[in-house]
Amino acid sequence: MTRTSAPEDIGDVVQYKVSGGIALVTLNRPESRNAVNGAVARALAWIVGEVDANPDIAVAVLASGTPGIFCAGADLAEIARGGGADLVHPHNGFGGFVRAHRSKPWIAAVDGAAMGGGFELALACEMIVASDRAQFGLPEVKRGLMAMAGGAIRLPRRLPRALAIESLLTGDPISAELAAAHGLVNRVVAADVLNDTTIRLAGRIARNAPIALRESLKLARAADGGDDAALWEASDAAMMRVVTSADAREGPLAFMEKREPRWSGH
Repeated sequence: MTRTSAPEDIGDVVQYKVSGGIALVTLNRPESRNAVNGAVARALAWIVGEVDANPDIAVAVLASGTPGIFCAGADLAEIARGGGADLVHPHNGFGGFVRAHRSKPWIAAVDGAAMGGGFELALACEMIVASDRAQFGLPEVKRGLMAMAGGAIRLPRRLPRALAIESLLTGDPISAELAAAHGLVNRVVAADVLNDTTIRLAGRIARNAPIALRESLKLARAADGGDDAALWEASDAAMMRVVTSADAREGPLAFMEKREPRWSGH
């Protein structure tokens, strides 16, 4: 993937840092409840490319810098000013994120409300860790609209069909408790330990072999509604790429030598 220069305003609206194989991506517009404007979309689109291109990153965390707020969705003030098109990246879709082609996993750390496009950002992630005060909702139908940034597609894949349709058609929010009961989120924790819990989960992923992570994630994505015969063929091809890699030799060797593996990603 080609790496490009960072948007000049990236640090103002989205903070980005890398440590220990983890990219921490923090929404930073508290005055607008982290609503997505053009600057956020440009920043997230650039960060997605950076995460995929950087071999030192295994996993990314999407979080909020403001306790009790995840993301209120689209910035209606910017839309009212005629800037609605800026919220949708030409390749990555809404927020520069929801339709992005990503080879690495993302975890959303959701505290407080994830509404509309904010929920769709979280649904685009592979995993969600929620605080006990988190709420998830797609209220677009209450305003004569619909969830157009992947919510109507992804929510029925993450919840039982009847519950997903109820949420989409009523626009009512889903509590953290209900989300956990039906597997929409990976876990629910107290708000004051949300970010630490999410980083620990990301760290458990980051310790593993990059090529095995990449191939496992690719196959898991394809498994959603895929044909069994095609999936077995894809699984066999993925297995060959993994078992013939240098990392597949390094893993057992490190185990025998009682040391941490030194992954090459090849």
